[in-house]
Amino acid sequence: MPSIEQPNAGLSRSAEDELLDAFLNLSTPAGFRAELIEGEIVVTPPPDGNHEAAFAIISKQLYRMSRDEVHVSGAKGLITPRGRFIPDGTVGHEGLFDDQEPWMPAAGVLLVFEITSSRPSTDREAKRLGYAAAGIPLYLLVDRTDGALTLFSSPENGDYRDLNRVSFGKPLELPAPFAFTLDSALLG
Repeated sequence: MPSIEQPNAGLSRSAEDELLDAFLNLSTPAGFRAELIEGEIVVTPPPDGNHEAAFAIISKQLYRMSRDEVHVSGAKGLITPRGRFIPDGTVGHEGLFDDQEPWMPAAGVLLVFEITSSRPSTDREAKRLGYAAAGIPLYLLVDRTDGALTLFSSPENGDYRDLNRVSFGKPLELPAPFAFTLDSALLG
């Protein structure tokens, strides 16, 4: 993309830098979230009640049943090679979120999960690729449109090498450091 000369700056800035600045200075209405996904600013409205119920069902199990103690954030901004994403759930060991800026690197994140809403194709494709490119070991997609859970694992070369998909109501094994069977019966 062409560089844009800034008055008095003496430096040229790329269109990507301009877009990032505009994004970081964006003001959204209360409850809305803005993400920068593959060069596009995406503003999402507040989630519906079923979305929040799914978040609670998954978060409770992660807290109660994980082999290791984990923390779950419902609004943590992550910097990935493909943009700035806010997963529905970001999971890490205790202390991961301490002293972090609003947008943090993905290093140390154990798992992210997305619950499909208004743009399920973004969760299925762009976010999957972004999380894999960031090296996040596990991506759990709660696809309400398809009625299925998909666990993507083993990020390699910008995508996940492995996936395990089950219909709502079926159990889904989560590997270490979680090491438990996620119950999806209440999701469907």
